[in-house]
This record gives sequence, C-alpha cells and structure tokens, in this order.
Amino acid sequence: MAYGLLKGKKGIITGILDESSIAWHVARRAKEEGADLVFTNVRVATRLGKVLELAERVNAPFIEADATNLDDIKNLYEKSLEHFGGKIDFVLHSIGMSPNVRKKKPYTDLNYDWYMKTLDISAISFHKMMSVAFNMDIMNEWGSWVALSYIAAQRAFPKYNDMSDAKALLESIARTFGYFWAKEKKVRVNTVSQSPTPTTAGTGIQGFNHMMKYGEMMSPLGNATAEECADFVVFLFSDLSRKLTMQNFNHDGGFSATGISEEIIDLLDKE
Repeated sequence: MAYGLLKGKKGIITGILDESSIAWHVARRAKEEGADLVFTNVRVATRLGKVLELAERVNAPFIEADATNLDDIKNLYEKSLEHFGGKIDFVLHSIGMSPNVRKKKPYTDLNYDWYMKTLDISAISFHKMMSVAFNMDIMNEWGSWVALSYIAAQRAFPKYNDMSDAKALLESIARTFGYFWAKEKKVRVNTVSQSPTPTTAGTGIQGFNHMMKYGEMMSPLGNATAEECADFVVFLFSDLSRKLTMQNFNHDGGFSATGISEEIIDLLDKE
C-alpha cells in the first residue's frame, strides 16, 4: 500500500545491480510513494546486471558514475540537478565490495592494496559523495542520506572479513558528517544495519547461508527482508523522520538485542 510519503521528492539511488539488490527494492518503494529517481552505478553494472532495465521500469535515467571518483560524482550531481530541475531530497548509498572477500583472502593475511580498495569503495565513497554534495549545496533542507550497513561493524563476524572494518568506518562517517549536515543544511544522515540478505554481494561471503540461518534463529521476529528494509528506508527518506539523524538503526528483527535464543538453546540440547 502506498501513502504518498515521498510525493514531490527527488532522489538518487546507487548500487542497483539486479532484482536481488536492496537498492532496487528501495527504488521501487520510493517510486510507489511518489518519488522521482535517478539511478547510478559503475559501467560494469550495465553489463553484469539489469540496472538499465530496472531504471526503465520506474522511468529513472541512469547516470554512470564511480562513487570513488570526485569528477564522476560532480558530473552525477550536475546531470541529476538538470533532470530534476532543482535540488535533491534523498540519496541512498548502497555500495560495497571487497577484493579480499572475492579472492578469499583471510582477515589475518589481507592484501593491503585490496584492503584500501575495500575501504574506498564501501565507506570512503560515502564521504566523497556527501562532501561533493555539501560543497555544491545540492540538497533541500530536511533532506536525507541513508547508507546500508551490517552488524559486523559492531561485532566480530570472521567471514565478513575486511568488510567489517568498512562498515564500521561507514557508520562513523555517517555520525561525523551528519553533524555538519544537520548544523549547516538541516539534512539528516543515517545508516541501516540490515539482516543478512541474499543480494549478489551478500551471497559472495563465505558461509552466508549459515549466517542467514543463524540470524533467523536468533531474531525473535525473524530476519528482515529486502522489501521490509525498503519500507524502513522510505520512512527515513520521508518527512516523518525529520528529527532522526546521526544514528545507526538495527533493522534485524531483534537480532542485535538478543543474547541467545530458545532455538539456539534447543539446537545445542540436541547435541
């Protein structure tokens, strides 16, 4: 059901690859709520995924941009402002990639060149996107930035590897830059720590299926789905959340607040 929460609002959605992308579910829900959208990703996404097809479904132009490249980001914003005919109301940062994870390098023996790429792509790109936007003054007052995180930013998840560090940095950037956005522009910045979700990136992590099963057993409400995450992000984009900023929201069915569940205890009793 749509409520018109984003009627008249304009936003940029990053990181869509295919229908499994959380960003796609956010885009679809934002469109249902009345938003006008721009999609962006790197060029390879147009070959490996369905971003162009999905952009066409919601009548959103696709603007190629590497979120680690300041010139690309500036070009993205200039073209978006031209398309929208005015300033922007929200941006979703849904960007993450680890060469160490892809190449199965253990955390205790990282390739440090790859490590820096992980941090740049998965976290520092958020700072770069906000910095360029801040200095170009492209956001409307009471606008909203949301970045997708994971609880491995707060707790040890060994197989999540250097992406844990990237998510921790991402959340720190949201808090610190969020202060400046709020004080000077009346714009909010938040992160959403989502349940393990079977996206293209997520399923590339070793033991991902076990992480999903464990999350389901540990969460009193069960794992949050991509569709449910999209509902929550749309709320953060909307005026209903205009005094929420500099926060990390655990959208995980109660996983982050549960020490041990009855399901886990029952499983251990069977051993």
